Amino acid sequence: MALVGKKFPDFDVDAMNEMGDTFKINVYDEAVKNGKKVLLFWYPKDFTFVCPTEIRAFQDALGEFEERNTVVIGASVDTAEVHFAWLNTSKDNGGIEGVTFPLLADTNRNLSSQLGILDIVSESYDEATGNVMIDGSYVTYRATYLIDEEGKIFHESVNDMPLGRNVAEYLRLIDAYTHVQEKGEVCPANWEEGKDAMVADRDGVASYLSTH
Repeated sequence: MALVGKKFPDFDVDAMNEMGDTFKINVYDEAVKNGKKVLLFWYPKDFTFVCPTEIRAFQDALGEFEERNTVVIGASVDTAEVHFAWLNTSKDNGGIEGVTFPLLADTNRNLSSQLGILDIVSESYDEATGNVMIDGSYVTYRATYLIDEEGKIFHESVNDMPLGRNVAEYLRLIDAYTHVQEKGEVCPANWEEGKDAMVADRDGVASYLSTH
């Protein structure tokens, strides 16, 4: 079920930073209380292959997100302790040492379940044991959410696990959404900051407006 246009779930999740601090993060509050946009990206597992390339790419672009008043938060279902171990492992050894944004530790899968991004092929009830049996990896896909200053989701995307993300596209989407917020214009295909936007008249006919 699409979540675009809806409020991001409002509850706390455990988190870890590069200093070894464990704390709670409420993604909705990060947006609303601080008046910032939030980029939340989920990855399947710590100590894997594609995941560190994405995390380092977000770290490399962190200054650009900060210039756009945007907080970056990573997330997986690993524990905070595993996050800290990964944060203290060098790049040469497959780690993410030097990453400074927080990582959510959704070990109880409350948030990822609510977002519907867990790899669950099927669920069945074992009457003999009374247990729910899950077919699937039970980790998250590469899901990404952009949340505005009112806590509303304005973009969501979900990649299959082998497919890494393009960080530059999220910067473009933030630029486009900010343009819509500030100018009231709409952004056509492949729009980038500095290009012409569009406005729709009363009949719904779109025409270009110069952004210069």
